[in-house]
Amino acid sequence: MAAGETQLYAKVSNKLKGRSIPSLLDPLLATGVPAHTALKALAATGRRTAEEAAEWLRCHSSDPSLDDPIPQEYALFLCPTGPLLERLQEFWRESRRQCAKNRAHEVFPHVTLCDFFTCEDQKVECLYEALKRAGDRTLRSFPTSVPLALHSSISYLGFFINDGPADVIREFAMAFATEASVLADCSVKACTKQLHLTLAHKFYPHHQRTLEELARAIHPGHSCQWTAALYSRDMRFVHYQTLKVLFQYKPQNVDELMLSPGDYIFVDPTQQEEASEGWAIGTSQRTGCRGFLPENYTERACESDTWVKHRTYTFSLAMDRNSRKDGDINGRLSGDFHPSPAPRGVSSTLALQAVISRRSVLVVRHGERVDQIFGKSWLQQCTTADGKYYRPDLNFPRSLPRRSSGIKDFENDPPLSSCGIFQSRLAGGALMDSGVRLTAVFTSPALRCVQTARHILEELKLEKKMKIRVEPGIFEWMKWEASKGSPAFMTREELKEASFHVDPDYRPAFPLCSLLPAESYEEYVNRCAVSMHQILGACPQDAGIILIVSHGSALDSCTRPLLGLPPRDCGDFAQLVRKIPSLGMCFCEENKAEGKWELATPPVKTLTHGANSAFDWRDWIPGHG
Repeated sequence: MAAGETQLYAKVSNKLKGRSIPSLLDPLLATGVPAHTALKALAATGRRTAEEAAEWLRCHSSDPSLDDPIPQEYALFLCPTGPLLERLQEFWRESRRQCAKNRAHEVFPHVTLCDFFTCEDQKVECLYEALKRAGDRTLRSFPTSVPLALHSSISYLGFFINDGPADVIREFAMAFATEASVLADCSVKACTKQLHLTLAHKFYPHHQRTLEELARAIHPGHSCQWTAALYSRDMRFVHYQTLKVLFQYKPQNVDELMLSPGDYIFVDPTQQEEASEGWAIGTSQRTGCRGFLPENYTERACESDTWVKHRTYTFSLAMDRNSRKDGDINGRLSGDFHPSPAPRGVSSTLALQAVISRRSVLVVRHGERVDQIFGKSWLQQCTTADGKYYRPDLNFPRSLPRRSSGIKDFENDPPLSSCGIFQSRLAGGALMDSGVRLTAVFTSPALRCVQTARHILEELKLEKKMKIRVEPGIFEWMKWEASKGSPAFMTREELKEASFHVDPDYRPAFPLCSLLPAESYEEYVNRCAVSMHQILGACPQDAGIILIVSHGSALDSCTRPLLGLPPRDCGDFAQLVRKIPSLGMCFCEENKAEGKWELATPPVKTLTHGANSAFDWRDWIPGHG
């Protein structure tokens, strides 16, 4: 140990009067590990045991940042336990199921007492002493019951803590901040504003009523022991996405990561230019190494999944003092409150594949098409005398892609309206918020479908990484197109020129020339069934979502073959399809254990909005018209 490290080590030990730091550090130093590296390992594992720290060092033997003097960030939270926690966990599950994921799902139920702050690795033990001293000072005045008042706004839902109990809790936070400053030389900012326990944050406004109804079922009067918990996180990855590994992966190249089920990977969404379709660049929390990984071996995790719990202090006069100061020192809590990850191995991987994450298919109808609003003569309304496009209404698109045969070809292959583009982006943003992981995208050859797929991918930040596979086999029933004539779709070259990222190597189940106007209903549903078989065969068997963007009819004709159901009666089919709105969705999940597909709740809600009629300002001129 270097002289400077020895002096600092002695100073910390004297402050703690011979507490636990030597018993944990000495076995690591005996292996020849430098003191600063051993302290880093202890801080990264919550200072539980020397064995865990030694295992961390073994896993990080190739970590290029192992010797970097980067401290952990720490924060203090007040966490509920018992029946109240169980009701809050139920709210977390139901709110996510009914209203999609929001920011509150990133962290477990808590009241923030101190914002994140840094602490040098050799002084972390002093934080534990600061927590104990602050807790002992506040213990007898801590309220036996903490009243929670529900507060709701357009983007926030949660419980507020008011009056005397809030003052006592703030006093505890201030006491910890003061003790941490004295003992650990940390700059800690205690919460002095409104204390709150967030239930939902940054959700869609139309979900507010549903969230409020779920929140009213919590009944904050449930008995609860409150626990102050000290957590840490790696400050380098605060703004990264966190992925959880589902399946084992052995690297095929030197620049790829080894993956084991339960690993967490930090991914910077802004630094993925080098990654090809279906891959990402990330840093493994387990090893500290950086490399490429297959995205379909992972799922989105919550922000707090990688946090480390260090010590807790439970406010209960009946509990033993030693259990209050050390409390529960389990390593991590997840935002979804699932059991701990299963042991790594073949059997646990198979269980994950069969139960936790399934291969699924999301069938989506395209966005609003321009002729849906402006009628069959829409092209005449936006074409000049010399055949050039102009925008007569804001709901016409800003421009049209170039076609070799001219603007006339758009008549039977109309684009999205401006609102259709907005609808597609809104759906893509909701899919992004829900944390879904796409493995492939297929679309009908209709321009409106290809456009919808592109805008969804743009919101998912996948437009440059995932190619669109155009499948004519899932195009609309040709009988409904016969009165318009056979549509002339954009060629692959035209799509590429218009910056559509289309897969040139995909071989469709049905070529464009097979789409004949005289197609019967039986031929149509058979075409869709064969196309779905081809699509599934072209996709990996791993978990993830296959996105299919097609027409309203596809929500029935492309899902019934998966579900093992016979075609619907033709008359019933026609009636059903008329009711499907823009961006309507059907979602099917594969149940490998039972060898079948099942209809499930889509990952996002459908879009509902009203009409906006045309307006002519000249109608307001007296005598006009």
